[in-house]
Amino acid sequence: MDQPIIFLIDDDPQVLRAINRDLRSKYRQDYRILSTSSANEALSSLRELKNKGEVVAAFISDQRMPEMQGVDFLTKAMVFFPDAKRVLLTAYSDTDAAIKAINDVKLDYYLTKPWDPPEEKLYPIIDDLLDDWQGSYRPDFKGIKVLGYQFSPQSHEVKEFLAGNLVPYQWVDMADEEGTRLCNVNNLQPKDFPVLIFEDGEVVKRPTIIDVASKIGLNPRVSNTVYDVAIVGAGPAGLAASVYGASEGLRTLLIERHAPGGQAGTSSRIENYLGFPSGLSGSDLTRRAITQATRFGTEFLSPQMVKEIRIKDGYKAIVLNDDTEINAKAIIITTGVDYRKLETKGVNNFTGAGIYYGAANTEALSCRDKQVFIVGGGNSAGQAAMYLSKFAKQVCIIIRREDLTSTMSAYLIEQINGVENICVKGCSEITEAKGDDKLRELNIKHLITGDVETVEADALYIFIGAKPYTEWLGTNIIKDNKGFVETGRELNRYDGFGKIWKMNRDPYLLETSTPGIFAAGDVRAGAMNRVASAVGEGSMAISFVHKYLAEV
Repeated sequence: MDQPIIFLIDDDPQVLRAINRDLRSKYRQDYRILSTSSANEALSSLRELKNKGEVVAAFISDQRMPEMQGVDFLTKAMVFFPDAKRVLLTAYSDTDAAIKAINDVKLDYYLTKPWDPPEEKLYPIIDDLLDDWQGSYRPDFKGIKVLGYQFSPQSHEVKEFLAGNLVPYQWVDMADEEGTRLCNVNNLQPKDFPVLIFEDGEVVKRPTIIDVASKIGLNPRVSNTVYDVAIVGAGPAGLAASVYGASEGLRTLLIERHAPGGQAGTSSRIENYLGFPSGLSGSDLTRRAITQATRFGTEFLSPQMVKEIRIKDGYKAIVLNDDTEINAKAIIITTGVDYRKLETKGVNNFTGAGIYYGAANTEALSCRDKQVFIVGGGNSAGQAAMYLSKFAKQVCIIIRREDLTSTMSAYLIEQINGVENICVKGCSEITEAKGDDKLRELNIKHLITGDVETVEADALYIFIGAKPYTEWLGTNIIKDNKGFVETGRELNRYDGFGKIWKMNRDPYLLETSTPGIFAAGDVRAGAMNRVASAVGEGSMAISFVHKYLAEV
């Protein structure tokens, strides 16, 4: 299937058999030979071949055919495979048409019938053409193609979902030549985008995330009715809990609403994680963890959102958005945090169209030789700045403080100071984002002088802290005034805790106000907000699950 194709078209069955035989005897080790006697049939198959990622090295077409002339066929075939070599099979009387076709369709050669002996009149010609084609051939991408407009929120959502779930894809901007060609090949209209073209040739217009998940093989449905432990959230804490839970024999379910890895999964480089002296990317850490968890038997359910937890008959019932109920003996909440929104004039208008929360890895290529701004002074902002500096013309970090020393790790500050195209604009804030169909300008105010400057901006990445993803939790789970889940001894500080807690013991260290429901990682009040800490808490939570299950 990976061999380039030599495509033959001739309405005379005897001629078709003869050239098919001669070409197979010479080229079948390196090329696939496809043939048909119908030009219309050939054209109808080209779209499917193109969508599957197949490549045609050469077309060899008869000139005189009842459905259309060979020159007309080659003209239409150029839309699908413009780099393929084009050979016209002609009788002596068709020489004038062949010469004209050299200019009209950039004909590479016209071959007069008959071509006996092929060793003298066929193979040398085809050899030269194929050698020339191989010299400029670049294998087509094998996998999912995403077609759309660069500054489309819908396209960004699909790209971010695929990237977050570690699915390789090729982005094709409709403003590019390749995008225009694929649009023509598949008869696509502006209302169809974004469009996914899968490796099997299937074209899906304006897909939902559930459509994408189903096609790439994610599991949106559960198989067991009762689990020993269900883990809500597949960030570092949830992944660690799923590895330890499954490896210790617990029937383990891991539920993720979007993509595994959490905010850490989007990090371009984690350099202070134990055991990786050269650092590793968040996607690499996520891939390793998912592989490890599934190898031990964890069932991974994604994308699915949990909307509530109900307590009934001694079990915890997890209710999904589609009202499916999953019973579990114990639950670990590891939903982590969401990026805090920047409530500045104009920002919502361009979110996904030049303004992004996280997503530095997903959109980095679109920032090549562009002016990029980052809001935020934490490690996530620093890692994004380092990564984007490899592509962007200039990366400017905007912070309200005077410098980065109080909010960013020293090793990152040192790296940033050593990169020429990264600047830090202290004591500053964005007051307005402007543009048309995408972000074009930012108004930046200096907090000491009050001066406001307007700068050209191609992209803005926002890293201004995080808020816990806990709005879905009911009142039986006590949270602090910022929404983080309280656990362990801290629960005793809350009035009314005694009415909720029905056990004769104190809550375990990571246990919430509901027995058998635990919290780990960034979602927990008092968490350290480090990947290693989240991994430690996730694995620790499993030990408390064992203790709880021994009680019930």
